[in-house]
Amino acid sequence: MKAIGLYKAAPVDTAGLFSEIDMEVPKAEGRDILVRVKGVAVNPVDFKVRRGKADDGNFKILGWDAAGVVEAVGEDVTLFRPGDEVWYAGDVTRSGSNTQFQLVDERIVAPKPKSLGFADAAALPLTTITAWEALFDRMMIDRNAKDANAGKTLLVIGGAGGVGSIAIQLGKLAGLTVIATASRPETIDWVKNLGADQVINHRNPLNDELKAIGIPHVDYILCTSETDQYFDMMAEIIAPQGRIATITEAKENHNVDLLKAKSASFSYEFMFTRSMFQTPDMIEQHKLLATVADLIDAGTLKNTANESFGALTPESLRKAHALLESGKAIGKITFEGIAD
Repeated sequence: MKAIGLYKAAPVDTAGLFSEIDMEVPKAEGRDILVRVKGVAVNPVDFKVRRGKADDGNFKILGWDAAGVVEAVGEDVTLFRPGDEVWYAGDVTRSGSNTQFQLVDERIVAPKPKSLGFADAAALPLTTITAWEALFDRMMIDRNAKDANAGKTLLVIGGAGGVGSIAIQLGKLAGLTVIATASRPETIDWVKNLGADQVINHRNPLNDELKAIGIPHVDYILCTSETDQYFDMMAEIIAPQGRIATITEAKENHNVDLLKAKSASFSYEFMFTRSMFQTPDMIEQHKLLATVADLIDAGTLKNTANESFGALTPESLRKAHALLESGKAIGKITFEGIAD
């Protein structure tokens, strides 16, 4: 099989950053399924892992968003059989999806939406799992309690990114008033099209922006941008007994006592936690992806794929990493699989 990856960390403008090599097709055992990958997408985790690649001479395959067809199943698999069309985000501790065939645990895989092609379907798994877990697991929003959530507010910092794009929709689905941050005309239009009730500019102080729209405090905050940049401001604008979740690492030490008087909570969301630690509830990712597939097929949720880079090649992958690192990507960047 063909696989695209790298041998050592390098800046995104490095010529020959990624290489295509031939490898043996792995064998499915246990609860693993072998997927013929037909669509992939990129996420910030890809360039973060690339930048941190150890200089050990080993070939590293990135990619944690995929859709494809089950080729073979391990002896303990009960959820799938060869020929099934699936989607998943995978496991950051294992080889990624920038390859023709990939092994993945069945418990973090689900049938893909019938209404989407493989590349479009690949745009959603990682960001959907991240947004879903942040809202409904970490911040404990009841997605089925629209009446109880009416009047409550969710602020999505970085609304036009991959996670923000799906979080806006999930927040609206739960009955929340959703405020998204965006700063360019095209990103403002994007988040409005996804259902944001209000849009504020994250280039300005968020407290001033919120006061200008008559909402000085918010009940929930999902930060998809720099935690270090926004921590103190989030502590200021969160409502008493509110909840904050972030998906980005903090490089600095922050004063969590800023949250004490408000009895506010702060949590991290990392969608690879379940697969990384083989938690007893790993199968929850299978369930939530299956639910989201139904919502996509019903037209309740919109796909967030925004730009296709065609067939996956070393050069098209490098260009996608460059666009992601620029911070100018809107929605998700997708690819067809590696050509035979």
